[in-house]
Amino acid sequence: MRMLHTMIRVGDLAKSIDFYTNVLGMTLLRQKDYPEGRFTLAFVSYQDEADGAALELTHNWDTSSYALGDGYGHIALAMDDVYAACDRIRERGGKITREPGPMKHGTTILAFVEDPDGYKIELLGEKRDD
Repeated sequence: MRMLHTMIRVGDLAKSIDFYTNVLGMTLLRQKDYPEGRFTLAFVSYQDEADGAALELTHNWDTSSYALGDGYGHIALAMDDVYAACDRIRERGGKITREPGPMKHGTTILAFVEDPDGYKIELLGEKRDD
């Protein structure tokens, strides 16, 4: 068994695809409209789906926004350099909601970014033992 994807619902598919591809550097793997169901699915990732998990962006045509609820946490992405990643994200118009730095009560460098729908994405540096 292996993890295939995680799905989130998005209000504006074009904005979301732009954020995940141009701001976070993922690739749009595939996209398909389902006219009878009035929705579109788009899959983005850093690698081919045969090699790793993807993020499924589900756009229901008749819904422009969602309440995130209090059960959602975040999506985590590994970064070689969290500080440089935040600089690139800022330059591309992304919103940093927690500046890069050591985690509270630890040494791992992390930051948080918010996508156009308000979903939190955690950027994690290499885990350090010091």
